[in-house]
Amino acid sequence: MKFGIDRLLADPELRKPLEGRGVALLDHPASVTQDLTHSLDALVASGLNVSAVFGPQHGVRGDLQDNMMESPDFTDPTYGMPVFSLYGEVRRPTGQSMQTFDVILIDLQDLGCRIYTYVTTLLYMLEAAAAHGKEVWVLDRPNPAGRPVEGLTLLPGWESFVGAGPMPMRHGMTLGEMGAWFIERFGLDVAYRVIEMDGWEPETGPGFGWPETRIWINPSPNAANLNMARAYAGTVMLEGSMLSEGRGTTRPLELFGAPDIDARALIAEMQRIAPEWLAGCRLRDMWFQPTFHKHEGQLCSGVFIHAEGPDYDHAAFHPWRLQAAGFRAVRTLYPEFELWRDFPYEYVFDKLAIDVINGGPGLREWVDDPTAAPGDLDALASADEEAWYQERLPFLRY
Repeated sequence: MKFGIDRLLADPELRKPLEGRGVALLDHPASVTQDLTHSLDALVASGLNVSAVFGPQHGVRGDLQDNMMESPDFTDPTYGMPVFSLYGEVRRPTGQSMQTFDVILIDLQDLGCRIYTYVTTLLYMLEAAAAHGKEVWVLDRPNPAGRPVEGLTLLPGWESFVGAGPMPMRHGMTLGEMGAWFIERFGLDVAYRVIEMDGWEPETGPGFGWPETRIWINPSPNAANLNMARAYAGTVMLEGSMLSEGRGTTRPLELFGAPDIDARALIAEMQRIAPEWLAGCRLRDMWFQPTFHKHEGQLCSGVFIHAEGPDYDHAAFHPWRLQAAGFRAVRTLYPEFELWRDFPYEYVFDKLAIDVINGGPGLREWVDDPTAAPGDLDALASADEEAWYQERLPFLRY
């Protein structure tokens, strides 16, 4: 199969509208061609006039580990063009940076989750392009989490850098498709084009969205593999809790745990609470000791989520519900555990991080209500998920 960047480079007719124009590139370390040439190098070699580069969260170089670590602007040392950070002094492109090009190519590998900030950066670039009369092309890439949808829809007034619009946590779209939805949803007047993939099969195993023929490159420092991408719609919620998500280990966002808990007991309690929410994967109790971040240097008992191998069932796996069951099990077994992390999350200072992550308080309120049944959360989420399935339908390209 071919990603959007590969099709653009292989077909001179696709590149023809870019000839003689200033072209910018929004990219990161995973922006590579099939032979692992970085997209910037490949586009320059193709003869296009690449006049500027933009970088999302974690930087063009992908060198910044944690959230809320800002990247500076700089000059590209090889080609001499300006590199503008969209996660530094600004989150939205400035008027000055928008004057450096005519067309911007967006070549970002996404994870298929609302909170993954490349989705929001796409919206902000579309809005800036509409305001400045610029053209936007998305060089489409796979959604490695595939087509399934899960989670509560972001509520009005809860928009943030990790919540660009009213979609569930796991949206099941590519960035090219999402861009078209943004344009329709927010009424943007912008010239927009998607260079589609050729041969993407999101319903075909074993990859279910990620082709086995393509090498995985971290789109952000803690997105180490396909298992993480599948689990992320649930494990990202751990960033709003005092449970470790495994930062400071070699497998972040594939596990959760803390000192002074019993992971075997936790798994058993999750199974008691909602066994159907644990389907499609294998949970394994394990030990880990973070070298930095939450519980640094402390031995933690943890739960590892294996959304891979013979136990993986793509349709049955529900990472958001699985993590909800994990939170509820901690609440039940360890009522004194300080579950919710009270700190500014993505520069939102007046709301709990777990609520910012979920785009509303619904998940937290369910976890904290001992009388609430799994069916209560399931009913809320299922209604939102079905509505999103219908809303996104006109924008699907594959």
